Amino acid sequence: MIWVVLAVAAVLAWLLVLRGRLLVVTVHGVSMEPTYHSGDRLLVRRTRLDRVRAGQVVVVQVKASTPDDPTGGRLVKRAVAVPGDPVPPEIPVPGPRVPVDSLLVLGDNLARSNDSRRLGFLSGDALIGVVLRPIGGKR
Repeated sequence: MIWVVLAVAAVLAWLLVLRGRLLVVTVHGVSMEPTYHSGDRLLVRRTRLDRVRAGQVVVVQVKASTPDDPTGGRLVKRAVAVPGDPVPPEIPVPGPRVPVDSLLVLGDNLARSNDSRRLGFLSGDALIGVVLRPIGGKR
């Protein structure tokens, strides 16, 4: 009986650790189509900027510039440049390289995405994590 209690306690402890490292994010909007669609749920691993590589899909927290600005909140975007990388030509930001503690992101649907072309450099503090995989959705 003690082994069952210890096993249950170990599983609960493991779940608490995972809960702090993993989260589920729901995609809203069309900016990541065709990769992800509105309603898709994504499993995200919390991480630091130094573990992000260009090409990975990330979740960032941005602040609204005004109370009625719809751009505030969590955004799902593709990291296109991380610290030290060259700035892609389509992103109008100062300097030839991404500064330390910053990243640049783009939506996969360039025609309908609020991303670094408008927001500029995003702070490493805005990074929540990296998408591991979809876990379901409306499709």
